[in-house]
Amino acid sequence: MNTEVKETVSFVIPCYRSEQTVGNVVEEIRTTMEGLSDYNYEVILVNDSSPDATMDTIRTLCNTYPFVTGIDLAKNFGQHAALMAGMRQSKGDIVVCLDDDGQTPADEVGKLLQKLKEGYDVCYASYGKKQHSGFRNFGSKVNELMTRMMLGKPKELYISSYFAVKRFVVNDMLRYEQPYSYVIGLVLRSTKNITNVEVNHRAREVGRSGYTLSKLFSLWFNGFTAFSIKPLRIATFIGCVCACGGFLYGIYTIVKKLILVDVQAGFSALMSVLVFIGGMIMLMLGMIGEYVGRMYLCMNNSPQYVIREIISAKDER
Repeated sequence: MNTEVKETVSFVIPCYRSEQTVGNVVEEIRTTMEGLSDYNYEVILVNDSSPDATMDTIRTLCNTYPFVTGIDLAKNFGQHAALMAGMRQSKGDIVVCLDDDGQTPADEVGKLLQKLKEGYDVCYASYGKKQHSGFRNFGSKVNELMTRMMLGKPKELYISSYFAVKRFVVNDMLRYEQPYSYVIGLVLRSTKNITNVEVNHRAREVGRSGYTLSKLFSLWFNGFTAFSIKPLRIATFIGCVCACGGFLYGIYTIVKKLILVDVQAGFSALMSVLVFIGGMIMLMLGMIGEYVGRMYLCMNNSPQYVIREIISAKDER
């Protein structure tokens, strides 16, 4: 008699404008997990205040599948906050996060789970060829550079929205209860035992990405201010360089005045220096103000997310 206890996999899917696609993703998960008999599973769908009928679709899925749980957020808090909400609701030994549009192949989740069996704590899916638009690919490259420079991500590690993570890492991530959550930063501060596995990336069949330029910029800025003080160190370094440059230029001006008595002060050069230094000061003050502002919001217990409703599954699977 086989008395081995099966591990449970929790699929966490943030949903936004996915009324036509999320049902196919859930069905694909069901079909795939029926073939992976070593695991139990649950699916947690987090509606990030989508303006379409996504929440109605989630209600239907909760009534159709006993393993589906729906979470409705009170307003749009962003993908990473939705992931945190889903993780807090999850009960699995392993949490798998993926997209709601079907571009991340749920039928290849076995590859990620196998890497965790091999001893890795986290496994990110990597893509041979991404089917995103040029804008999203550019955003991914900027995010890649930012996480490498500011968060210490290894150069060879590819970060994506499709990943599997062990429970102890999730528990450590959930200790973070402040606003401005950034899942990649939380993972990287919890463990370095991370790997990649290549999967197929599908073309988007319906709709378009919910990420705009402003949302991408906000995500990048959040990443390197919430989990790194390197921007402040960079600001200090630039300030030192500017101060040294100004000192050397002052010596140069004095020496030139002594050698060439009739030399005239250059108004254009003076204004250029003033504008440059003034701009750098304002930039550094803005950076410091951003950190202070975030500290203020954290001290006032600004919520990471607010849940309007949780629709539980009919029974446990």
